[in-house]
This record gives sequence, structure tokens and C-alpha cells, in this order.
Amino acid sequence: MPVHRPQAQQPTPPTPPFNAPAARRMRTALGMAPEHVAYGMRSSYGLPYVTPDLVIAWERGTATPSAQELTALAGMLWCSPGELIGAPRTLREHRIARGLAPEDVAHAVGIELLAYVRMEEAGEWRGTDRQSAALADVLDLSLPDFITVTGRNGRLAELLRSAVTTRWQAYVRPLGKLLPLDRRLLEDVLTEMHAGYQGQMVATLSWGTAAAAAGSGEAGRDYLDHIVENFWSTVETITD
Repeated sequence: MPVHRPQAQQPTPPTPPFNAPAARRMRTALGMAPEHVAYGMRSSYGLPYVTPDLVIAWERGTATPSAQELTALAGMLWCSPGELIGAPRTLREHRIARGLAPEDVAHAVGIELLAYVRMEEAGEWRGTDRQSAALADVLDLSLPDFITVTGRNGRLAELLRSAVTTRWQAYVRPLGKLLPLDRRLLEDVLTEMHAGYQGQMVATLSWGTAAAAAGSGEAGRDYLDHIVENFWSTVETITD
């Protein structure tokens, strides 16, 4: 059933990233039905349009609560709004999570406001190296977040898949151009990832059965599907 909200008189403020699974988990733990949540938000928080269908849409990720709705939902679920905010993924979500306006970020990185807004809407960062460094600073981005926000995850995954399935030595330099990491660290990480992937494949194939071969292929695909996550976890392990 379509979800209808009243027509806003003012521009709707941007919504924060929402952790839909957490909202459903908390509601279930409290023994509440969507109907109970919706009723409470209508009667206690002055949001007459909230229906069970809207609550379900939030939990399924097909709709995102506004900042006001998020606060009311947190009140109904006896938690803080922060517990319902998911990890930022996009440039826009990182900005919202820091409580910054578009003009704040544009000014900090030295980009015209309209140009910045277009990048944010397109999800495609096109700043210079200096502007990228300023962006990481103003949004307090970790290196993995910075790579994601600036649209480099696809290229990173491509290089890493090639590195673990062939000769990793050939990919140290291209990765060094993509990532501001020490060359020795990159070599150590790629050595470990290559050995882990190849060892996993050899170990399962050594059983010599069709089932083992299928299992090996599935394990290998899973590793490659999560190659970026595996990379950052290996970096963290080595640098700890």
C-alpha cells in the first residue's frame, strides 16, 4: 500500500542514514507490533500520518524516516536516535551524519556550492587531490570510507581480485597509486591475501571429489565477492 505523507510547507530536511534491521530487531525485542509503534507515534509525537505500513516500509528499507520521524521512532523503541542511524555510505550521508550543510563542505574543500551539490547528487566525487584531502578532514573520513565516498571501490576490487588470483607483485604499484598506503604494508597485505586465497582453493581441491571442487569454487567466489572487506580487515590485522 502506498505511503502518503502530508505536503510539506518547507523543503524537507535531508534524512540521516537509517539502520532498518536494528529498528525491526528492537521492536521485536520489545514485543511490539508495527500497529503499536504507529499508534504511539501518532498519539505521543504528533505524527498523524504514521501507519503500520509506513513502519514496515522503514524496517524493509523501502522508505527512510525523516529526522523528526527517527527521533519519534527512537522514543517508541526506548533507544537513542543514534542507535537507529546506520553507518554512512555515501558522500551525502557522511555530511548529514556530521551535521553539516552542503555549503559548509563546499567552503571547506574549496568547491563552488553548485558543483559540490551536483557531485553529491550524482554520487561521483571529482575533486582534486588537495580537495579530496580537505574532504576527508572535514568529514572525518577513515581511509576505507574515503575510498568508498570518492568512488574508488570498484577499481580497488578489480585490482585486488587480479592480485590474489595471479601474481600479486604486479599490483603493488597500481594499488599504491590508488591508496595512500606504505608500499611495504601493501606488499605484506597482498602476500597474506594471496596465500590465504590460494591456500583455501588448494585445500578444498585436494580432497579430489566433485563436491570438494564445488565447495572450493563457492568459497573462492565468496572471498572474491568480499575482496574489499577482506583487504581492509587484513590491513587492520597487520597494522595492529
